[in-house]
Amino acid sequence: MAEIGFVGLGNMGRPMALRLIAAGHAVRGFDVAAPAREAAGAAGIPTVEELAATAAGAEAVFTMLPAGADVRAVYCDAGGLLAVAGPDTLLVDSSTIDLETARDVHAEASAGGIAMLDAPVSGGVGGAEAGTLTFMVGGEASDVARGEPLMAAMGRNIVHAGGPGNGQAAKMCNNMILGVSMIAVSEAFALAERVGLDAQTLFDIVSTASGQCWSLTSYCPVPGPVPSSPANRDYRAGFTAAMMLKDLRLARGAAQANGANTPLGSHAASLYEQYCADGEEGSDFSGIIRMLRGGG
Repeated sequence: MAEIGFVGLGNMGRPMALRLIAAGHAVRGFDVAAPAREAAGAAGIPTVEELAATAAGAEAVFTMLPAGADVRAVYCDAGGLLAVAGPDTLLVDSSTIDLETARDVHAEASAGGIAMLDAPVSGGVGGAEAGTLTFMVGGEASDVARGEPLMAAMGRNIVHAGGPGNGQAAKMCNNMILGVSMIAVSEAFALAERVGLDAQTLFDIVSTASGQCWSLTSYCPVPGPVPSSPANRDYRAGFTAAMMLKDLRLARGAAQANGANTPLGSHAASLYEQYCADGEEGSDFSGIIRMLRGGG
């Protein structure tokens, strides 16, 4: 059993912390928002009132935060994790943030003699609840080996992507593919509707042909072919359009900063910007088919 701090008890952090508890670890949770702490406590997660208390005597501290600015504050501000963590504490940031921040915070941790990993996840809230997340991990191999047994309580796949920041690099590339492919699949179904091709028939053909992809076979954006997809629940979010837009913007920013040519990724970001501006930020990202077909 390990002593673990967990900072960020929202939609992803709360079920992740519960998986650690279910695996027998002692968890101390913290969130700056009192309602999140209260919800976590009601779910069975012991909570503390101060950030510093999550690191006291902890073998590891995980963070799941909204944005790069939050990560900088939690780690680098006075009284932040880099100031209070012990030299043997492993810090693991599972937020999805910009590459520059991830590498900057890594560098500050390293300068202070503290081991850190960036380990964003894929799988959404459902994966967090089921313990089937994929962790994409950046950092030193020895630190990954230390963190892997803890991540295994929350995920099915733990992949070492390389040095500091490479976990974030892998996550932004993965989600750029996902955003682009969901738009392509949605456009195909919208076209099929206009030309009189039945959606189930299109699914049956494409799912066994060269157009097959995860956005089709696991997350089909029309009701019927994949019963578990949000399309069958009026696009109630498993992964919101706002979250997809955030990830596409991160990819676009990294591409601009590093001279990469990503026209489809950039256009996908523009389409999700339009979809969110229409008031659909909280809908599932697969609901963009409604905008693409020209109706709600």
